[in-house]
Amino acid sequence: MKTFSVQTAAVAVAALMACTAQAVETGQSAPDFELPGKASTIKLSDFKGKTVYLDFWASWCGPCKQSFPWMNEMQSRYGSKGLRVVAVNVDQKPDDAKAFLSTNPAGFEVAFDQAGKVPRAYAIKGMPTSMLIGPDGKVIMVHGGFKEEKREELERHIKTALNLKDQ
Repeated sequence: MKTFSVQTAAVAVAALMACTAQAVETGQSAPDFELPGKASTIKLSDFKGKTVYLDFWASWCGPCKQSFPWMNEMQSRYGSKGLRVVAVNVDQKPDDAKAFLSTNPAGFEVAFDQAGKVPRAYAIKGMPTSMLIGPDGKVIMVHGGFKEEKREELERHIKTALNLKDQ
């Protein structure tokens, strides 16, 4: 049986920690990404100056089915005021995402990340996870899951980020 020194163990732990992505938190800059989209390449930095509702989703995710109509509504209601909804699909099989989108259409940007690099960069732990990113590229809000009773609260965050009064 091999024995390891405390120093060797400490180096191993430090190496593991260096490989582990830190969760993106409020106030931090959102990591940029470039992914294939439905029609063209989607790059987060192309939306600088806009408020971005970034959503990570998968075809097998029940709450994702509930969030799509709401995200369509938010894009429709606030798109002209500077909101861009961007949804990143994490399915490994493109056909799974296509099947989902055929029954849950998206009136917003959809990117595809079969390799899962972007959710790792953001340290996403569950589906769906969303974040609101300000025009300066900094994260304003991080939200896990999607529930009907949270819709108004999420919309308030969007309106605040867009500097809109209650309508």
